[in-house]
Amino acid sequence: MMNLNTPYYIVYEDKLRHNLDIITDVANRTGVKIIMAFKANALWKTFPIFREYGISSTASSVNEMRLANDELHCKAHTYCPAYTPDTMRAFLQGSSHITFNSVAQYERFKAAVDASPCHISCGLRVNPMCSVIDTDIYNPSCPGSRFGVTADQLDYMPEGIEGLHFHALCESSSHDLEKVLVAVERQFGKFMPQLKWINMGGGHLMTRKGYDTDHLVGVLKAFKQRHPNLEVILEPGSAFCWQTGDLETTVVDIVENSGIKTAIVDVSFADHMPDCLEMPYKPAITQALSEVDHSKPTYRIGGNSCLSGDYVGDWSFEHPLEIGQQLTFEDMNHYTTVKTTMFNGLQHPDLVLQHSDGTREILRHFDYEDYKNRMD
Repeated sequence: MMNLNTPYYIVYEDKLRHNLDIITDVANRTGVKIIMAFKANALWKTFPIFREYGISSTASSVNEMRLANDELHCKAHTYCPAYTPDTMRAFLQGSSHITFNSVAQYERFKAAVDASPCHISCGLRVNPMCSVIDTDIYNPSCPGSRFGVTADQLDYMPEGIEGLHFHALCESSSHDLEKVLVAVERQFGKFMPQLKWINMGGGHLMTRKGYDTDHLVGVLKAFKQRHPNLEVILEPGSAFCWQTGDLETTVVDIVENSGIKTAIVDVSFADHMPDCLEMPYKPAITQALSEVDHSKPTYRIGGNSCLSGDYVGDWSFEHPLEIGQQLTFEDMNHYTTVKTTMFNGLQHPDLVLQHSDGTREILRHFDYEDYKNRMD
């Protein structure tokens, strides 16, 4: 097996295929369309695997749409909080569906859509204001949300709108979806007979261990029975790449201050694992104990940037850490790789794919030119 220098993200083809099998099984059992959100996974050199399963995508920017066109070989289901004349011209070239965040945005660009030589199905994002998410930064249904039209703002469905889009979940269960659907149907059900599709957004974490996929299938089938005229679309992000990849790092120093030991690694939470600070959450480390045990060697883990808050802790280990020891941060594929930065000019981790036969391929190595050219 290829010897690799840290830091690097490694994605496992077998684990990707495991998730794709689950997702396509749900799609086949229910007759719904499940597409991938690039905001969680844009590692396009793995897209040949996704194309084998017939996966298409959603896009929330022109760059994401172009990636769908170029690398998934499909037109995108596009949603953007606000379009401009320039972005709309681009979206019209590469989208099959365009969802508008407000009636005013739809009315502003309706003529441009109507003039497009290819039919584009237009949708309206609605907000049922049904909150099942605890972390506000990821909650599109919190009070004052900028996302979607609320029921009290929608007296009629504008002419030309063919679908509704809502997104109210985040790493959620099928029971959360069931709760949200009650609110959606109560508030917007009167419009559904005249429409062609409904997009239930993302956050359906159907590949997480313990997720009740049979219940999800039942919820989706029951909805389709109530609304046989509607094509049902789901666009999860995390579910496709959940627990399919890790971040491999090395301990480069160990320091102590006020009785706290910090192991500094050759990556940064701020740069390379930003959700750990943003959400925040504490990732699993393969070599660490499952629970903190202060009778064992215990450490904060510090990133190698100049940001004071670039650390997360604590983890306990069976034996003291040593400089040069490798640590594995688990589940660092979905969202992580698309949100990284080059703050402080730190070495960006390589992107590595481990194929099903065990061979490893470096998909991308980053160097000084990548850092410099961001400001070019």
